[in-house]
Amino acid sequence: MSEIVLTLQEVDAAEFVGQQNANLKLLKEAFPNVQFTSRGNNLKLKGEKPDTQAAKKKVELMMRMLRSNKTLTKADVIKAINGNVPLTDSPQDNASNNKTIVHGRNGRAIKARTVNQKKLVDSSEQNDVVFAIGPAGTGKTYTAVALAVRALKNRLVKKIILTRPAVEAGENLGFLPGDLKDKIDPYLRPLYDALDDLLPAEKIEYFIQNRVIEIAPLAFMRGRTLDNAFVILDEAQNATSVQIKMFLTRLGPSAKCIITGDLSQIDLPRHQRSGLYTALDILTDIEGVGLVRLKSEDVVRHRLVKAIIDRYNAFDDSRKDDRRGYNDRRGNQRRSDDQHKKPTKSNEEE
Repeated sequence: MSEIVLTLQEVDAAEFVGQQNANLKLLKEAFPNVQFTSRGNNLKLKGEKPDTQAAKKKVELMMRMLRSNKTLTKADVIKAINGNVPLTDSPQDNASNNKTIVHGRNGRAIKARTVNQKKLVDSSEQNDVVFAIGPAGTGKTYTAVALAVRALKNRLVKKIILTRPAVEAGENLGFLPGDLKDKIDPYLRPLYDALDDLLPAEKIEYFIQNRVIEIAPLAFMRGRTLDNAFVILDEAQNATSVQIKMFLTRLGPSAKCIITGDLSQIDLPRHQRSGLYTALDILTDIEGVGLVRLKSEDVVRHRLVKAIIDRYNAFDDSRKDDRRGYNDRRGNQRRSDDQHKKPTKSNEEE
């Protein structure tokens, strides 16, 4: 039996254990053979040595995350337990490898929260065009907007252009009242939400009025040249191949671009193939074009979102197997029927 006492140094013990001990409960669920006892700034771990040593590493990782981010959410704890955080065992490495992307509202440091989000940051720094592909909730759009805001603040670009296809998500909205802005704003709301978390409302309003930040449907990009700009095409899975080609050929010499998409949530009509498939097939081996694939492990929304995505993926895979088996059975059945058919005489034989 092993017993380890850890001192929660330079962190708020209440923040570490979480509201109503939520973070501590997650640790207990992950290490059922370890007894956790929290008293003041001390955390005692008791159990078999391999178990306590493994739990100790996770606790130390959580402390480093808390010191770095000033907060520790349940999602952070889950990622620490799963080992899917861009933090290394060395605080020095952490300082260099998980740099703050930008400071958001109230001075909050915005950083990559998973390994693949960190890859997205790195790829954007190394390439002018980056495809970020992954399921909902993996922070594709948020990280891309944070990178765009950083580029604007550092005067690397003169404007930010955010665009997405105006495609309804599986339902017909019908007539929308108001002027053109009122009609298209519902489609662009996710982009506004990301900006709201990164910039004060009055700053966003000023930037939009002075065209420093543009938010518009993809169709509005035709005929333009997008230069000295950080351009983001969001929900690219709902763009056709013609639209993506049109968009990419708008880029000027000094433009940076991130294209985000989730190939599991395509809202195009059934007869239309997503242009994102074609773009990934033919463009990602070009020098200067990067590709980052995010997974369910990168989900930073509610902890159940990852489980929901995994279940839907498994369900979709099983349906593919069923359809494949059904087609095979139909093929075998047709061949069997053909063997029992009586030969028919040709016209010449008759």
